[in-house]
Amino acid sequence: MNGKVRAVLALEDGSVFEGWSAGAEGRAFGEVVFNTSMTGYQEILTDPSYRGEIVVMTYPLIGNYGINGDDFESGGPHARGFVVRELCGDPSNWRSQKRLSAFLRDHGIIGVEGVDTRALTRRIREHGAMRGVIATGDVDPDELVREAREAPDLSSQDLVGEVSVKEPYLYADGEGPRVTLVDFGAKLNILRSLKERGCRVMVVPGASTAAEIMATEPDGVVLSNGPGDPIALQHAIEATRQLVGKVDIFGICLGHQILGLALGGRRFKLKYGHRGANHPVKDLISGRVYITSQNHGFAIEEGSFGDPDVIVTHKNVNDQTVEGLAHRSLSAFSVQYHPEASPGPNDSGYLFDRFLERISGSSLRRG
Repeated sequence: MNGKVRAVLALEDGSVFEGWSAGAEGRAFGEVVFNTSMTGYQEILTDPSYRGEIVVMTYPLIGNYGINGDDFESGGPHARGFVVRELCGDPSNWRSQKRLSAFLRDHGIIGVEGVDTRALTRRIREHGAMRGVIATGDVDPDELVREAREAPDLSSQDLVGEVSVKEPYLYADGEGPRVTLVDFGAKLNILRSLKERGCRVMVVPGASTAAEIMATEPDGVVLSNGPGDPIALQHAIEATRQLVGKVDIFGICLGHQILGLALGGRRFKLKYGHRGANHPVKDLISGRVYITSQNHGFAIEEGSFGDPDVIVTHKNVNDQTVEGLAHRSLSAFSVQYHPEASPGPNDSGYLFDRFLERISGSSLRRG
């Protein structure tokens, strides 16, 4: 391979995909998933929701605008591995500060280029998301397959504990509504979106109790995105159950799933998830269809709620899965996708405005 270091991705079903190293060297395990975004690889890599996953990019050329200091969604990358067809070695962009390969290497993320990502994506679509092992150097593919089969699945790992803040902190001291964000692995653009609207934003750990959250005296609570299986977060589900009816709640992605479970719903695992910046979602209230940014492997089961006041507000146009929930009488609603985008379209920024309008309405009723 012209002096390049060999790299291998092995799946638990026995499939093996070879290429060459495009980042750090070594080996790592994770759930192998694909993302259909054409751009936004920096935001994808630094999204804490990808903790525990090996990300395959379906767009064939990745890295052509490099890495810059402005487009981070957290303090650094969280994906355990990154797989591409072709990695651009000579990025061209006025903001570019570093090549993608150097960024991966500096942060210890194993990257593989030269993989037939079309065949790999078809494999995942046909057989579902699978555990995999990614490794560089002179490795035995059969050994990697065995390691993939023995690797822990997402539901058995405390991924939120790895990415959530450990102590509360004040992110923005605006003069508007007091919003407390429960951090299960929040993307920075959720915080930025609230700050831009003048909110006073307090961030608390994902392990916070309802009493600890209410002690911050919020006008509203945002349940953030994050990695892994929501059913593993029983403490967060119980805390949310206690919060419903006491304060306005807005759930995003994993936060949507947590709210859904707190309201009595059930979750199920999607075959290969929704990950990309072009997913159409219909708002059932307005009738409009929005193009959304998504990153999730689980969904809430429609019709699983015993409470008739829990309604479905949004649906995925492609597969009709639930993309939004609301309670008729209690001020709580959520969406499965990312209204803050990054990467992706800004169609759904109105949801932050809707949340703040609810807060204002609740304040008037309380007053």
